[in-house]
Amino acid sequence: MRPDVGFVPDVSFVIAAYNAEATLDRAIASAMAQKDISVEIVVVDDKSRDATLDVARAYPRDIVRVVALASNRGPGGARNAGFDAARGRWIAVLDSDDAVFPNRLAKMIARAEAADAQIAVDNLQVIREDGVVEDAMFPRQYLEGLREISLATYIAGNVVFESKFNLGYLKPIFQREFLNENRLRYDEKLRIGEDYILFADALAKGGKCVVEPDIGYAYHIRSGSISRVLELHHVEAMRKADAVFAQTHRMDDAALAAFARRGRSLRKAASFLSMVQHIKARSPLKAIWTALGDPAAVRHMGMPIAVRLRRMAAQFAVGVGR
Repeated sequence: MRPDVGFVPDVSFVIAAYNAEATLDRAIASAMAQKDISVEIVVVDDKSRDATLDVARAYPRDIVRVVALASNRGPGGARNAGFDAARGRWIAVLDSDDAVFPNRLAKMIARAEAADAQIAVDNLQVIREDGVVEDAMFPRQYLEGLREISLATYIAGNVVFESKFNLGYLKPIFQREFLNENRLRYDEKLRIGEDYILFADALAKGGKCVVEPDIGYAYHIRSGSISRVLELHHVEAMRKADAVFAQTHRMDDAALAAFARRGRSLRKAASFLSMVQHIKARSPLKAIWTALGDPAAVRHMGMPIAVRLRRMAAQFAVGVGR
């Protein structure tokens, strides 16, 4: 039987799915297996080209609610559609190729509500594509020391290619009422970094984030994932989003300092990726001028690129000498 229309579950799992027919069952099963809480599962099919929609619709409607988008909106847009459809007190984003452990949400909600927090995060188990289980993403002692995540801490943990522990991989749960009251949604223009901006927006709006040090989320590494292929246009979009963030929110001194470090890292990343593009396009002059314009990017990103640029410069000089 379907639950009462007025029923409010403890948590809504929002699963944005695009061409995920091979892994969607695993994600749904893990959400269904949550203990000691009531759950609803919202699967948003982002105009998949495979059988993802059929997989989602195979479940009874009182178990899985399906939102089928008329056009592809990307990960942020699909999750926004899921947020709009969600009815739970809490919202948990679950990637369609990942999974969660049975006690995850009960632990996180209990910790958050005991601290009157609107956001909670936990540790992640990293699982390779071949099924080998690696170490936890974050040392337990590190998360125990954090206890809470401030805006400054979060920004500092998202300095591109520099953060010791990249907090952008965290999978937060949000109090739905807090999201709606503050009109917090994903930036649909971002294909990488949309999670970071939403989390940062929530913290800047006064959201309190507590840390559960136990592992609750199974993060499956997948080759070809958009989150693992950083390109220049992604970085430029992130820089634009950060500019909007700075205009929208007031930050304390610690957050401003972290924000400045992140900005410098994004600039270096953009220069580095621009050099890579020029190298691939066999445009040595453009690559060299980019390196001269931002030499810190070459030093920061590693010597192999610097060595290759020097070789290209030498070859170009020989060619000119002829």
